[in-house]
Amino acid sequence: MLHGPQRGLFDVQFCLPSECALRMAGGSADIGILPSIELERQDLAMIPGTGIACRGAVRSILLVTKVPPGKIRTLAADSSSRTSVELARVVLERRYGAAPRVEAFPPDLALMIETHDAALVIGDPALRLGAEHPPFAVLDLGEEWVAMTGLPMVFAVWGCRDPGVAAELAPAFAASCRFGRERLEEIARREGPPRQFSEALAFEYLSRHIVNELGENEYQGMRLFLRYARELKG
Repeated sequence: MLHGPQRGLFDVQFCLPSECALRMAGGSADIGILPSIELERQDLAMIPGTGIACRGAVRSILLVTKVPPGKIRTLAADSSSRTSVELARVVLERRYGAAPRVEAFPPDLALMIETHDAALVIGDPALRLGAEHPPFAVLDLGEEWVAMTGLPMVFAVWGCRDPGVAAELAPAFAASCRFGRERLEEIARREGPPRQFSEALAFEYLSRHIVNELGENEYQGMRLFLRYARELKG
């Protein structure tokens, strides 16, 4: 949307997924890449075909714990992605029988783990953590979900308010996605080093761990996740 044939079609602004959700809820954005959990919360229409998903280990959503997963009672969570917080709760409850108290916390692992049994670290801090191998058990929540369900995990989708508009925009979003996926080496070279990642790590993450073109398997996984999230205790 910035560099390909679709440039100029949209006024593009960048913010965290949770902030995108707030802007959509407040009416200051017409379209947003939203935590999948927000589709139901805001009764939004999904622009089909593109989003952010994984079919195994995702590398950027990690649960770090100093106790066995089934004994986690307190969880410090970076709340910049609402789907990741709900995924942590779903996996811990359904796979390990734990229902921890979740507290929003700045993404500082040392402080998070000092005062809680476990910490949810996402995004760039999680990718850096994966390279550093902390002295605690680490669960990759993408991998945990796929092992538990046999289905992909969808973290975010493009949403808007009008189903008719969503269908109309789908081809432009699909073309923009393909334009980017065909240029992953260029993206890794440009975006990795400023974020303190090697080009190799950035390329591996984008090419092996992240899925952007979504099909029926992804949507089946998303529907199951949303059902599990609705059924959570508390």
